[in-house]
Amino acid sequence: MNLIFDLDGTLVDSASDIRTAVNMVLADAGYQGLELPQVRSFIGEGTQTLIRRVIAAVNADEHALEHWHRSFIRHYEAVMLDETSPYPGVMDALKTLRSHQARMVICTNKPERPARAILSATGLAPLFDGVVGGDTLAQRKPSPEPVFHARSLLGDGPVFFVGDSEIDAAAAHAAGIPLLLFTQGYRKSPLEALPHQAAFDHFSALPHLVEARLPA
Repeated sequence: MNLIFDLDGTLVDSASDIRTAVNMVLADAGYQGLELPQVRSFIGEGTQTLIRRVIAAVNADEHALEHWHRSFIRHYEAVMLDETSPYPGVMDALKTLRSHQARMVICTNKPERPARAILSATGLAPLFDGVVGGDTLAQRKPSPEPVFHARSLLGDGPVFFVGDSEIDAAAAHAAGIPLLLFTQGYRKSPLEALPHQAAFDHFSALPHLVEARLPA
């Protein structure tokens, strides 16, 4: 079996550290910080889109985008391991899937370098066969291209996409890969609004969901 996983909001809850870095950028520029729910709602389409939304939220000059983005990357790489951790049950579920001969890759809109650093620091890296980051290709999710590239790193056989958001649902749908939707991540839309084959709210359920959907 083959699985493609999103990272932020799916395997790890990274919103607090992302918010810290965002507020460091804002403090540098003389603006008040943003609350966690607002920053969480900005996550999912890559770091440039994140900062573009931050700029709009504080009514800053849009020409600050490039500078603020560089500043965010610098600050984020300094704090990204402070509070980020896997969701409950992630490690056990991935080990179970691996013991069942699953091949697994990451497909995230987070830049590849911090994605790999988080996987390494959380102990998840050895469980994956590759990482496709937001800067690995010219395109990011919801384009299907990163999903196609992630699929190419896996073996033959059935494949599932495991994600949490509108972006994941759109990318998986465009790539023709069934989505297993984690409901405790950063999704903003109602569950029924997203195309998915199954949903789960704790990673202890994931191995069974996958096994139940494999061809007989």
